[in-house]
Amino acid sequence: PCSPRQLPKEVVLKLYRTMTLLNTMDRILYESQRQGRISFYMTNYGEEGTHVGSAAALDDTDLVFGQYREAGVLMYRGYPLDLFMAQCYGNTSDTGKGRQMPVHYGCRDRHFVTISSPLATQIPQAVGAAYAIKRADANRAVICYFGEGAASEGDAHAGFNFAATLECPIVFFCRNNGYAISTPTSEQYRGDGIAARGPGYGLLSIRVDGNDVFAVYNATKEARRRAVAENQPFLIEAMTYRYGGEGSEVGAPQKPTFLRVLVVFSPLRGSIGHHSTSDDSSAYRSVDEVNYWDKQDHPISRLRHYMLGRGWWDEEEEKGWRKSSRKMV
Repeated sequence: PCSPRQLPKEVVLKLYRTMTLLNTMDRILYESQRQGRISFYMTNYGEEGTHVGSAAALDDTDLVFGQYREAGVLMYRGYPLDLFMAQCYGNTSDTGKGRQMPVHYGCRDRHFVTISSPLATQIPQAVGAAYAIKRADANRAVICYFGEGAASEGDAHAGFNFAATLECPIVFFCRNNGYAISTPTSEQYRGDGIAARGPGYGLLSIRVDGNDVFAVYNATKEARRRAVAENQPFLIEAMTYRYGGEGSEVGAPQKPTFLRVLVVFSPLRGSIGHHSTSDDSSAYRSVDEVNYWDKQDHPISRLRHYMLGRGWWDEEEEKGWRKSSRKMV
């Protein structure tokens, strides 16, 4: 595995800037939906580390099958902000010409397959693509993202079984954020999570701290290597949480000053990290629970502390980047 100290400064800075830019985009588009400007939105609060940590470990030609919370993977690959906006607004610049719901991104040039709404349908599709890549001897991998709730779908069973028996070069990446919309993991399954299912199918499996971007990077890097070199499908379970937006005091009253919103990102009830704009997560989890996780273990805060310790970042750079990233969005 690669030690964090072995990753060059420019890579770590790209990780951080992508995570925080995604956080900024989420806030603004969430507000846009609440203002009636777009019909729907899903934030990525708290799961930014799973996006960029895995994206950094992939080859740019590896094929990505996302669920609906992987915008950071596409952003890390350089997808323009203008096209994120065009897709969510469904305007004439949208490459899908408004045929899809918001957040259902896709980009052929960046090897990112267009997202579908039905849960887990991408899993057997990804296995089929991986099998085609194997037959073509293309020296590429497929990565397929899904949540722990989607892992309860029949398509997950079919995909895992086909991948193992056909020996496909695929990485299954499960984001376990503790809730399938409103259903906690304690009511979803009785076994030891998702990674424990892998050996029964013949999949190599690992469980990692999804809030540690370096742990995610290492796990994905090794999984991809095994998938390509050995045609060994690999299952990663990244443990994370649907937090509030980084740096927020969820549920606490905030003064609506321009400075606080612009620099500190300490704003809205929307930052609690609902499943989508159609969800109110306060109905099934407490504000205290969200605040606890937000303060203790947020992936952006953890990476920033590391960068501060290395002398690669300071408070002035933080303020400047927050301001410029908001202006970009």
